[in-house]
Amino acid sequence: MILVKTAKEVEAMKPACQISAEALRLGGEAAKPGVTTAQIDKIIYDYIVSQGARPNFKGLGGFPGSACISVNDVVIHGIPSHGIVLHEGDIVSIDTGAAVHGWNGDNAATFACGEVSETAQRLMDVTKEALMRGISAAQTGNRVGDISAAVQQYVEDAGFSVVRTYVGHGVGRELHEDPEVPNFGTAGRGPRLVNGMVLAIEPMVNEKSHVVKTMSDGWTTKTVDGGLAAHFEHTIAITPNGPVILTQPRRV
Repeated sequence: MILVKTAKEVEAMKPACQISAEALRLGGEAAKPGVTTAQIDKIIYDYIVSQGARPNFKGLGGFPGSACISVNDVVIHGIPSHGIVLHEGDIVSIDTGAAVHGWNGDNAATFACGEVSETAQRLMDVTKEALMRGISAAQTGNRVGDISAAVQQYVEDAGFSVVRTYVGHGVGRELHEDPEVPNFGTAGRGPRLVNGMVLAIEPMVNEKSHVVKTMSDGWTTKTVDGGLAAHFEHTIAITPNGPVILTQPRRV
């Protein structure tokens, strides 16, 4: 069931979303050569807790970290580890969120660790722009498929592929709510977008094949061919004045 929020409820979600965004920004700033993914996770955890919020990924389904930190060919759900050290040229996808006052925020971005290859930079640029294309399609009266089609067309026109195994979702009192928001699909299909819907739109884009595989830890999800992967996500609200990005840092 899709839970539509009132304008007051959307406003009440902003602290969780802003804390999520600031935690993501701080995590990205920490993604430097020689840093471990566990160190980044601690920075994210410490910030979220310092704001009186709770890292909503930690313990979700048994996930051990406060953030999913995925390096290079890891698409999503990378488990933070003291054994994973970042190197020059890596790309690092960080997905995290916070819960406060009964509401959730959720966002992700991929960061360059030092100087990266031209392919890696282009993959990140395309994925970020695909997110913005999807958000632009999130207009009142459109359908979820309009978001999906906008993302897929832009990504595939650029020569990359969209992951099909994992999708975006609604956000609210629960971190994952209806509806699902795929990054592939047909315009004009799916649930109609109405004012008060809050969605996490999150293109997951692979350099090569869209097919992924889950490792033996049950979480870490990689590309099947070793190609790079990028991930960008915002929590947005559907409003009469167009989509509003809720996961904006409180300071830039």
